[in-house]
Amino acid sequence: MIDRNIEYYNINADSFFEGSVNADMSVVRNRFLKYVPYGGKILDAGCGSGRDSKAFLSEGYDVVAFDASKEMCKRASEYIGREVLNMRFEDISFDKEFDGIWACASLLHVPSDDLPDVLQRMKKALKPGGAIYASFKYGEGTTVRGESI
Repeated sequence: MIDRNIEYYNINADSFFEGSVNADMSVVRNRFLKYVPYGGKILDAGCGSGRDSKAFLSEGYDVVAFDASKEMCKRASEYIGREVLNMRFEDISFDKEFDGIWACASLLHVPSDDLPDVLQRMKKALKPGGAIYASFKYGEGTTVRGESI
């Protein structure tokens, strides 16, 4: 089965990278980091361009990043200077490994029926007392890049 969302990002990786890598998310990242111990381990879930992974790394945090798009993984890996895992939210199988999980505009790609399972997987991946940041877009309905459902 072809995942049209992932295929969209594979085809448009260069333009998505250029359009997102310089977005200033510092205010939101700093709010999130108040809940993560300095030098703690962060999972950048659906990292896209790697913008936030790079910022967390430069602040002294240990980061594991993943994205479902192979092409985005290539660009993000090159940008942050370390491997970005090619995986989906449904593949999360970490156990009490992270002090924080950053899911910036990425969980919106998870079908709503699958969201409870994905959130449970994320919760399991957190150490006790860990923090999750998740953002979604405003609106109604479901949209797949390139088409409407």
